[in-house]
Amino acid sequence: MPKKNPMINKQLAHRTIREFKNQEVSKEIFTTLMDVARRTATSNGMQSYSILHITDPVIQKAISEICNQEYIARSPVLLIFIVDQFRNNAIIREKGGKTQNAGDMDRFIQGFTDASIAAQNVVNAAEALDLGTNYLGSTLNDPEKLCEILKLPKLTFPVVGLRIGYPNQDPQLKPRLSNRMQVFENAYQIFNSYLEEIEDYDQEMTNYYDLRNANQRVDCFSDQVVSKTSNSILKRQEILKAVKKQGFQVE
Repeated sequence: MPKKNPMINKQLAHRTIREFKNQEVSKEIFTTLMDVARRTATSNGMQSYSILHITDPVIQKAISEICNQEYIARSPVLLIFIVDQFRNNAIIREKGGKTQNAGDMDRFIQGFTDASIAAQNVVNAAEALDLGTNYLGSTLNDPEKLCEILKLPKLTFPVVGLRIGYPNQDPQLKPRLSNRMQVFENAYQIFNSYLEEIEDYDQEMTNYYDLRNANQRVDCFSDQVVSKTSNSILKRQEILKAVKKQGFQVE
């Protein structure tokens, strides 16, 4: 096995941190994190994303209500990564070019991918500096309202939120599926029985939750797959409607 370096050790020890110390992240560190985002790989070099740094407590609270997670209003650093085709579309107009493709599906996916990769790059950098991170997929619980709160123009769309700060908790490392279930060579592998394949993982997850929540019953991974797929948020089922409202042609 290759000798692991400090950054890989950090990545292998990644945990979601929801509670942060009442300690500011310095401007110098924040600038470094944004420089890391700026150097992230980007589709066609178009840099079709932007980052909103949310410092207004009123806006933080509004986002926490969308996410139904009160601790978001107590974020040392709160970022929203967005698809941003507005900027390049404005450049095209000023250059006298044609803008009919600015909101097509390809550009939306490019921007969504750019934003996602940039967010992960920031997470890696933050954890390398001993900061904790917390992704917020829940920002899409009500994307139309979030667009309104953030005053997002056409051809932009929120992708994911990210909280950063100094950890004030030390959670266990959450188990993951084995590589056998997710890493395939040359072609997708279909298993005869997925429940048999993940039997040990189901037990590992049950033990993990038993240790974390001694007085609260938590289902194993396979039960969670069933329950979380069965129960969905209506507005998340209508995300494409919100994407279209922002001017993207996603059909």
